[in-house]
Amino acid sequence: MRTRLTLRPGDRGTKKLVEHYGDRLVAVRYRYDPATGHRVKTAEIIVDERDTPPPPANEYPHDQLLIEVGYRETELREKVKQAGGRWDPALQGWILPRHRVVKLNLQHRLMQDKPLENGYGSL
Repeated sequence: MRTRLTLRPGDRGTKKLVEHYGDRLVAVRYRYDPATGHRVKTAEIIVDERDTPPPPANEYPHDQLLIEVGYRETELREKVKQAGGRWDPALQGWILPRHRVVKLNLQHRLMQDKPLENGYGSL
């Protein structure tokens, strides 16, 4: 099934669902099955809410980190490239997602303590 339309609470076509679910309604989707020609209307609702502390920084696997690889470390540089690393000339380091840094065991080569602000360095 393909989602063809997603509506937010208050949009046309959501009135009855807003009355029924109130603030718990997140979205209304119209999904179509091209094989059978059927349309299905679905509602995404909040079923549970609770306060939780934010996860530690190391639990964000896609944070972009800056690592140092020496100019003559060609084998390591190729591994970083294969893992999706990008060279940032302005920062003079390689940008790599946290989960790839951990997988390659390169935590000791971090050039700064926290992830890059926008995740992309100077790019």
